[in-house]
Parts: sequence; structure tokens; C-alpha cells
Amino acid sequence: MTTIRITPGRSWTHTPTLGRTLGQQILLACGVLSSLVYLATDVLGGLTYDGYSFTSQAVSELMAIGAPSERVVDPLFLVYDVLVVAFGVAVFREGAGRNLALRITGCLLAAYGLIGFAGPTLFEMHQRGAGQPGSDAPHLVVTGVLVLLLLAAIGVGGFAFGRRFRIYSLITLVAVIAFGLLTIPFGIRIAAGQPTPGFGITERVNIYLSLLWIAVLGAGLLQHRLPAGKEST
Repeated sequence: MTTIRITPGRSWTHTPTLGRTLGQQILLACGVLSSLVYLATDVLGGLTYDGYSFTSQAVSELMAIGAPSERVVDPLFLVYDVLVVAFGVAVFREGAGRNLALRITGCLLAAYGLIGFAGPTLFEMHQRGAGQPGSDAPHLVVTGVLVLLLLAAIGVGGFAFGRRFRIYSLITLVAVIAFGLLTIPFGIRIAAGQPTPGFGITERVNIYLSLLWIAVLGAGLLQHRLPAGKEST
């Protein structure tokens, strides 16, 4: 039985799919599953939060202290983080001894997942207008770190494979940065408890572009296998 592999800087070629364990395949599948869990959490959280607006409110408000959706989304976001860590480990193992960029990407994704545990457990934001000035600073710092780790993973991961994936990763990276910059002015309004029409859409485009990239990486690695042997960079 043969399948297709991705080789750095080359087109798709055929190679046997021997050597990958069932456990490794399950871990790689966590990449696609993690994005689906995030989507389901977002939708379910919004539906259980009476009056919540997907178009004007942040995803973080679903897990805000005292939010009606907090007890629903907190465990699910933790599941999401577990899946991302598992996927990061799988990506690292997939590149072991043959693809440095893939190993670095795996480390970045695992770190992103591990730090993500702090979101719904230690550094939740307050509901709009409920906190004191600066009370959400720890949450914003953690969010900033997560964003940087994810951007780095996309940037480095783009160099793990050939030209098409590199272009796709570059487009995703530019789009995520652009939409991220568009969300900055909303921060002051959220801290002041003011309405933020359009913020929910802008933020979700930013988030889901990143989640799609993770899912594409996971699906690609599941279908194709890197060549064994000499290290590639």
C-alpha cells in the first residue's frame, strides 16, 4: 500500500506508509479534533449565554468570571488544550531526525496548549463592567503569549513542507496578523464595559484562520508521511 508524502521544497511523491504506529496516528488526529472541539465550544457557549452576541462579544467572555456559560466552556477549553498538546507532541515526533522546522512547530504548539490551561483556570477575564481598571491585565498577557506562540508555529511550520503549504501558511500568517491588529482598538472599549459592534466577527475570523491551519497540518500529516533518513531543514 502506498500513499503520498510531503517533502521539504518538493511536490507530492509516493512512499509506503510503514512505520507509523496507531498511537501516532491518533495523536496526529488530535490536530483536526482540537479545532472541531474549539468550534463546538464557541457555539455551545454562546447558546448557553443568554443575550450573548457572536458578532460583538469576545470568545473569552464565554469563560469570564461569573458568565452563564463558564461551567460549560471551561472544561471544553481544557479538553481543547489537551488535544493541542497531544498534537504538538505528534508533530514533534513526526519530524524527529528528518525535519527541524516540524520539530520546532511541534514544540511551539505543545507550549501553546500547555499555557492555554491557564486561560480557563487561573487568568479568566471579568464580565464587562464588572472588573476594576487593570484587573484583566493577566488575562491579556496570557492571551498575548498564546497569540505569539501560534503565530510562530504558523510561520515556522510553513517551512516544514513544500511551496504550496508555505504559501498557504504565509497567507494565513498575514491574515491573522491583519485581523489581530483590527481587534486592538476594541480592547479599551471592552475594558470600559462599552459595546463593541463587529468585534466578535473580527476576532473569530482571526481565531478560525489559525484553527484551520492546525487542522490542515494535522490532516496533511495523517494522509502523507515524511521520508525517513537524513535531516531536512
